[in-house]
Formats: sequence, C-alpha cells, structure tokens
Amino acid sequence: MVMDLRPARGGFLRPFGCGWFIREFLLGKGPEGSRAIDPERGAAQSDINYEYKEALARATARERSERIISKLVVSGADVTEEDAERIYQRELKRVSRKFTHMRYHSFLMYFGVLKRLGWVEETGDTEASSIQDNYPPAPGRVYYRLTDLGKLAGDDPWSNPLFTLYPEIGPSHMKKSV
Repeated sequence: MVMDLRPARGGFLRPFGCGWFIREFLLGKGPEGSRAIDPERGAAQSDINYEYKEALARATARERSERIISKLVVSGADVTEEDAERIYQRELKRVSRKFTHMRYHSFLMYFGVLKRLGWVEETGDTEASSIQDNYPPAPGRVYYRLTDLGKLAGDDPWSNPLFTLYPEIGPSHMKKSV
C-alpha cells in the first residue's frame, strides 16, 4: 500500500499554504487568527502578505510551544495556563518573519497568477500609500477581492495556482513513482 506522506495543507515546511490563506482571508474568515475583513471591500496586497506572515508565525509558535509543553508534561512537570502562554509568547518572539521563504516580490508574483486566473479582482477602492508622502506620483494601495470564479475554485486548484494556470508544466515537476 502506497501512502502519501505530504501534508494535506501547506506542504512540509508550512502549516498552511499561501493560496488557502489568501482565499480564506479574502472571504472574510480571518484564518489562523488574522483579522477579519469585509469581503466586498477586500484588502491591499501588502496587508494580505503581512497577515499571511503573521499567521504563519503564530501557527509555528503554537506548534513549537505545544512540543515543548508536551515534553514538559511527559517529564512530569506541572504546566499551568500561565506557563503555557509564557512559552507560546517566547516562541512567538523567536519566530523569524523571514522563515517562510516567500519575500514580498514572490508574493506579488504569486498574486499575479491569481489575477491571471481571474480569481481576484480590483474593487475600485484605493487609498494613499506611505511612499506618496515623499513622492506624490507613486501609486496608491489597490484593494482586491475574490471573484465568483475564485470562490468556486476547489482546494486542489488553490493549492497550486501556477499548475492550474499552466497545466502543461505540472507533470514535468511531479516526482515519478517507482
């Protein structure tokens, strides 16, 4: 019997994937402790990226603290709620916000794929960006929301939008079974 060892969500290094997070965030569900938004107004790309990185940091700190607490309990230590919270906060401070391996430019490229698929669209709502304080001609912050097509796309297409956009490259990147 062949068993797929790949986790259902997020891959090996992340507790959840970027596509899943963007979809849930733009639906207004506030995934993984992120803030809930109005799905009709949407959010700016920089806000989505920030919330994604912070949600990954919280999930990673939670997993690390659960491992530490589990080891303490197995060794016979008495762990109170305050101790558990202190351990979680300590681990949250230790999580590097660069650990996700997705820099902002990569996020923008990923988001561009979602735009080409027609899964996200501009809402028409914009606001001034901080760079405009020093350079007024700079572009403002554009808000995006999910389209009906994006809402209807299933978990598999959202788990790898690039392969969904370019299905011909998918098989060449998949590991061949023996």
